[in-house]
Amino acid sequence: MDYTTLKLIWWALLLLLLLGFVVLDGVDLGVAMLLPLVSKDDEDRRLVINSVGPVWEGNQVWLIAAAGALFAAWPLVYAAAFSVLYVPMVVLLLGLFLRPVGFDYRSKLADPVWRRWWDRALVTGGLLPTLILGAALALVMQGLPFRFDNALRLHYGPFVLHAGFIAAVMGCVLLTLLLHGASFLQGKVTGVPARRARGAAILLGPLSSLLYLLCGWLLLGIPGYALGTALDTHMVLTPADKLVVPAPDGWLANYLSHPLLWLVPLGGLLLPLVSSLAAWFIRPRLGVLASAFSCVAMLGSVAIALFPFVLPSSLDPASSLTLWDGTSSYRTLAIMLGVSMILLPVNLGYTVWVYRVVRGRLDRDHIRRHGHQLY
Repeated sequence: MDYTTLKLIWWALLLLLLLGFVVLDGVDLGVAMLLPLVSKDDEDRRLVINSVGPVWEGNQVWLIAAAGALFAAWPLVYAAAFSVLYVPMVVLLLGLFLRPVGFDYRSKLADPVWRRWWDRALVTGGLLPTLILGAALALVMQGLPFRFDNALRLHYGPFVLHAGFIAAVMGCVLLTLLLHGASFLQGKVTGVPARRARGAAILLGPLSSLLYLLCGWLLLGIPGYALGTALDTHMVLTPADKLVVPAPDGWLANYLSHPLLWLVPLGGLLLPLVSSLAAWFIRPRLGVLASAFSCVAMLGSVAIALFPFVLPSSLDPASSLTLWDGTSSYRTLAIMLGVSMILLPVNLGYTVWVYRVVRGRLDRDHIRRHGHQLY
């Protein structure tokens, strides 16, 4: 296997890990944010919390794996992204930390005030990471303010913020994950939470599609980049080895040169509507599949738009990192690929097994019978 192929494989692997996190943990985030909206009393809230109780910890593994893969395969991208986005990443982690303590401590006491505060922690633990992930995605697409000098030392500058675009992306991510959580809940629980989740899913699909369309329109005003010279991708490259020029078509160049790729953003536009229609006709399995694939299509459309760029720079376009010049050595990529071929099937197999074991609907009687074993 040559170096170019390894670089492409690692681009696809990292995208797969991010998709795994968004699709699987996106349900947990969406359910957490919906907690006060679909529940009328404490039993309903316990029903909603325990719908994801057996799986939320495993779903977070995908984010950890993605961060680890980024560090090993693309160290320059890891260094630049986590340095520039240090504060948002800390806030994201704080939000994620609220979930385990919220799950574990909420039912320790029967006091309503105690449980109400932990409910708020769970909602915050779903809302904060969702908004931060949306903001980070928008910032990456508009470019982060970093540059490399001749010694490959990182330097930083002020952000140039496209506030409308950032707000639209954050809103789109928020509504899509709420839709994903609602689509899951309507098929996983019974009673009031299921009925309210169905109503939310019917409403959220069109709103998600509308905001996704708005994001695409606003993206037309974001400058895109293109490689100005051909690169020898079989070699070890640094950011200084390439020429980056403004792209006349912005970030739509890949779509215009390969029209079949438009099917991906088209899926991102239509699948939320399919999820809403599935909720209307009470087809929860179809609904959650449609919302899951809408997440895949939306994130995939971003990856396609940026390709081969991974981390554009707004401060110095030539310092923008691509999948060709931001990677580790051939040996590192090869060793890590071998490790991934062992661990990734284990993670996938475990995920499938857990979801199979906990399949079926939860109801109030289950909470009452097994209350001491549940969250």
